[in-house]
Amino acid sequence: MSLSLQIFQFLLTGLTTGSTYALIAIGFSLIHNATGIVNFAQGEFVMLGGMFMITFYSFLNIPLLPAFFLTTFSVAAVGLLLEQGPIRRAKSKDILILVMITVGASIFIKGLSMILWGKNPMTLPPFSGEAPLVFWGAAVMPQSIWIFGITVSVVLALNYFFQGTLTGKAMRAVAASRRSAVLTGIPVVRLILLSFTLSGALGAVAGIILTPITTTSYDVGIMLGLKGFSAAILGGYGSMPGAVVGGLLLGVLESLAAGLISSEYKDALAFLILLTVLFFKPNGILGQGRLRRV
Repeated sequence: MSLSLQIFQFLLTGLTTGSTYALIAIGFSLIHNATGIVNFAQGEFVMLGGMFMITFYSFLNIPLLPAFFLTTFSVAAVGLLLEQGPIRRAKSKDILILVMITVGASIFIKGLSMILWGKNPMTLPPFSGEAPLVFWGAAVMPQSIWIFGITVSVVLALNYFFQGTLTGKAMRAVAASRRSAVLTGIPVVRLILLSFTLSGALGAVAGIILTPITTTSYDVGIMLGLKGFSAAILGGYGSMPGAVVGGLLLGVLESLAAGLISSEYKDALAFLILLTVLFFKPNGILGQGRLRRV
């Protein structure tokens, strides 16, 4: 295989994993825009998506499409409970306190998942077979097409939601200025609840589509969450387009590093990119700096 064909193969692989990073990064951005906090339980939402899907589809033999929606609804409910419980009822609304609450929620969810599903890795069958498709000389797994197609559909649906619905526009107003949104009568508390619910649903979708090409276990959420966070920082934290760009770019760079250098550096690259962006361009690729009155 020629070098150019190898690079093309790595690009396709990177776009596949990058699509899931983009969904995770959007989940981070949703909660950040509504509350200003970093939700470190986002990776656990992804893990739960894989685990619930395996439970509904493989263990309970529920058909694929109903299992998909049941899983999305279940993890969205976890996000809702996280906001309605410890986040909303915390006596201190200090950002650091709320961030630490999400860290505690992450540890709790991981421990409970270990009890419920055990420590052994679990897998999910591909949605439409395992025979690879040849595309311009590169092999593409059918699951990769599902991943990319579902990601594009979700991003387009979110774009319509934020641009074309009153609720979406209200969430954008909260992201722009929470105080102004309160003064204009926007139900900020309700929209914060919605942001956690949507974030859980996005994590579930990422976990569902990713699990057939990897394995999942109770402890995969930490790494996936950190990579999604790195993608959000790379694209511009809080920016939806930036989350998509950052996720795809991180996936491609990770794939190229694993293929051309060594797979041992695959995970380290995400954190190297995170540190580099924070040092040279803290606002990210599409992030906007905020003016401060002094």
